[in-house]
Amino acid sequence: MDHIDRLLIGMLRDNARLSYAELARKVGLSAPSVHDRVGKLEASGVIKAYRADIALEAVGLGVTAMIGVIQVTGHEIDDMAEELRALTEIESCYYVAGAEAFQLVARVGTIADLEQLIGRINRVPGVASTRTVIALSTKWEHRPPPAGPPDVSLDRAGRKDDD
Repeated sequence: MDHIDRLLIGMLRDNARLSYAELARKVGLSAPSVHDRVGKLEASGVIKAYRADIALEAVGLGVTAMIGVIQVTGHEIDDMAEELRALTEIESCYYVAGAEAFQLVARVGTIADLEQLIGRINRVPGVASTRTVIALSTKWEHRPPPAGPPDVSLDRAGRKDDD
């Protein structure tokens, strides 16, 4: 992956609906060349998907909760993960180090819906208990990570390091 690929990834993270012609104009290549590069990034798994970022409150999902799941000792992690995957309110599932085996991010409409979801999670085989934190508001989310290390080294003042 080179500098142009990183630029393309950054632009697509900001707006995945940019045309190949617009991407090409911004990076100084032809549209067919950009099409080939994006296709290779998709085929290699660097670009995994394109999604719409929706207003969750507008679709009735105004409650966000982080739910830590404590595992029954010796229970199979993969089996638990598959059972949790079936709960559609769970947006993300992270296998983590620490007291909890999983950290879940759930989106529901109401606190009553959250209470029902926690009850269903606690009935999953292998779940010993849960710990839940409710988000009061969202300051930001889905911040894209950096596309990778920069191509050039910079000194502490931000100037190119010529070695």
